[in-house]
Amino acid sequence: MPSSPKLPRIFHSHPNPTTSLTSRALLLVVLIVLSLVLAGIALTRPLQSNCNFKLRSVSVVWERRDGDGIIGRGSGEGEKRRKVMGFVGIFTGFGSVGRRRALRETWFPSDRHGLERLEEATGLAFRFIIGKTSDGKKMSDLKKEVAEYDDFVLLDIVEEYSKLPYKTLAYFKAAYALFDSEFYVKADDDIYLRPDRLSLLLAKERSSPQTYIGCMKKGPVFTDPKLKWYEPLSHLLGNEYFLHAYGPIYALSSSVIRNTTIGSWMLAMNVNHENIHALCEPQCTPSSIAVWDIPKCSGLCNPENKMYELHQMEICSKSPTLQPDD
Repeated sequence: MPSSPKLPRIFHSHPNPTTSLTSRALLLVVLIVLSLVLAGIALTRPLQSNCNFKLRSVSVVWERRDGDGIIGRGSGEGEKRRKVMGFVGIFTGFGSVGRRRALRETWFPSDRHGLERLEEATGLAFRFIIGKTSDGKKMSDLKKEVAEYDDFVLLDIVEEYSKLPYKTLAYFKAAYALFDSEFYVKADDDIYLRPDRLSLLLAKERSSPQTYIGCMKKGPVFTDPKLKWYEPLSHLLGNEYFLHAYGPIYALSSSVIRNTTIGSWMLAMNVNHENIHALCEPQCTPSSIAVWDIPKCSGLCNPENKMYELHQMEICSKSPTLQPDD
C-alpha cells in the first residue's frame, strides 16, 4: 500500500563555483570536485507504489548557504536506499524530447512496468537525468512528461552544456544517495545500448573493488586560450590528460564514488581502469554493448533516426546476449 511522503534528507557537499572546466577533462575533474564537496543535496521522493519500494522519479535539490549555515527543509532518517546491481543515468536535456521518444520506442522501456521488468531481468535501474531551466513552458512540458512516464531524476541545477561537470557531480551524489548499487553508470541519450550485455559486464568478478569502466583514451592538454578545447586547468594536468573514458558511457564502482565523496580522491585516482571497446562500437556486433558513431560524433550523429534504424536490425536488437559457442 502507498506510504506517506517523507521529508527530504540533507547531504553535505560544496561545489567549487570558480572552477571552469571542459568536457575533455570531465571525469578527471568530477573525481577531484567530488572530493571537495561540502554543500548539500536534499532529496524528495514521490509516493511509493507499493511496499516493495518501487522508486522511480525523484527530485534532487542543491541546498543554498545562508551565512555560515545551510538552508534545509528537514531530514528524513531511516530511508532505505534501493538495492540494485547497477544504476544507469541517461543524461538528457530540454531539447532532447525526440531522443527520449526514440529511446522509449527502442531499447529503453516505455512505461514504469517495463522499467521494473528490466530491473528484475538485469539488476539495472534506468532513469533519465535532467536539470532545470528558467523557461516556464519547457518546465511545464517536462512536468507532463514526468507524470506520464515517471522515469526521471530531476536535478536542481541549470541544464546547459557549460554546467555539464556540475550536473555530473550532482548526478553521482544523487545516485549514490538513492541507490545502494555496485556500479553507477553515466550514459548519454544518443547511444544505442544493450542493457542485457551491460548487466553481464558489470556482474563480472573483479579483484579490485575500485573500478572505472569505459572506452579509454588519452590526449594532449590544450594550453592556448584561442583553441576550442582550451583547458583552464592545464597547470594542474600537465601535457597530457590522465587515462579516462569517452563521455557517452562509463561506469564507476561504488567504492570509487564513496571514497571520492568523502574526500579520498587520491585513492580514486588509483582505481583499476577497464578499457572495454564494446562500449564504443561504431556498429552493432555480436558483442557490442553501446553503439555510437565514434570518432565522427560523440554519440549517434543523427540519433533520432539512427536509433530506429539500429533497432530494426536483428544483430542490434535480437542477437543473443552472449555469442553462441561454436
